[in-house]
Amino acid sequence: MMQLKQLLEKKSAGAVTVAASVSVGAAIQTMHKRRVGSVVIQADSGMPIGILTERDIMCLCAEGKTDFENMSLEDCMTTELVVGKPEDKVTEVLGIMTMKRFRHMPVVKDGQLVGLVSIGDLVKATLEETMQEAEALRNYITS
Repeated sequence: MMQLKQLLEKKSAGAVTVAASVSVGAAIQTMHKRRVGSVVIQADSGMPIGILTERDIMCLCAEGKTDFENMSLEDCMTTELVVGKPEDKVTEVLGIMTMKRFRHMPVVKDGQLVGLVSIGDLVKATLEETMQEAEALRNYITS
């Protein structure tokens, strides 16, 4: 079974981070420029302390809170983070993310952010693993 560390090794880009001191507008600009659906906010120690996602921004808009340049990121980010460890199994993390209904999970090792996985990354890895297993079974049966 694939672990998060194996998935992160295959990903070309690491987690996109911003400082807690930036505005929501600056975080949105970073997300747009980097073409990502979330940014991780890190403490000076490197530990993730929050995440801002497209869903968070949509909720702000629905509440009429759209002065993003003057809005504090610390007041708007999700702070109750569920984080993964490099040795966590992809299928287990996929289950957690599905059950708790979120799409981005920071991966932390020794108090440091080492990457970010999305539900799309996990689904893709699971499909690839299933296809490899099916091919191995086909080869076994025909040999």
